[in-house]
Amino acid sequence: MSSKKTLILDKEQIKQKTIRIAYQIVEDNFEEKSIVLVGIADRGYVFAQRLQQVLIDIAPDKSIALIKVTVNKTSRKLDGDTDVPASTAKDKVVILVDDVLNSGRTLAYALGVFLDVPLKKMRTAVLIDRSHHKFPIFSDYYGLKLSTILKEQVEVTLQEHDKTEDAAWLT
Repeated sequence: MSSKKTLILDKEQIKQKTIRIAYQIVEDNFEEKSIVLVGIADRGYVFAQRLQQVLIDIAPDKSIALIKVTVNKTSRKLDGDTDVPASTAKDKVVILVDDVLNSGRTLAYALGVFLDVPLKKMRTAVLIDRSHHKFPIFSDYYGLKLSTILKEQVEVTLQEHDKTEDAAWLT
């Protein structure tokens, strides 16, 4: 396998995509007073924190809560935990946030944490959607939709988590 890396998003482009996604969230939920962002550990949570900050800036009249969900991606059963009770999202709009949507497994597992919580609606937001869906999970808000071959990987680095400059690479 080649060790060649192709830059697909740089720091400025990631920032622009984050802002655009935040505006889409506001437009889709303009009548809502409260939105809950559920960031999937680790990079999805960092991305959710960034979305939360932009949403607070552009929609100060809305309450923007943040929940961190940790899922066991290798488990064959729904296995996830949240940093605050999932019931915090009761009767609210919930947006699952991750850095990359590949097969949909991670988002499906994160969704499972909220199956017993009555929600107003649930949406998904990802920085990059690779379109290799094995699960019926699709991105409602995305920064970049990218068609890749299965052997290729998308690697996202976010400064808060990776201690290196923001970037998205195709490897």
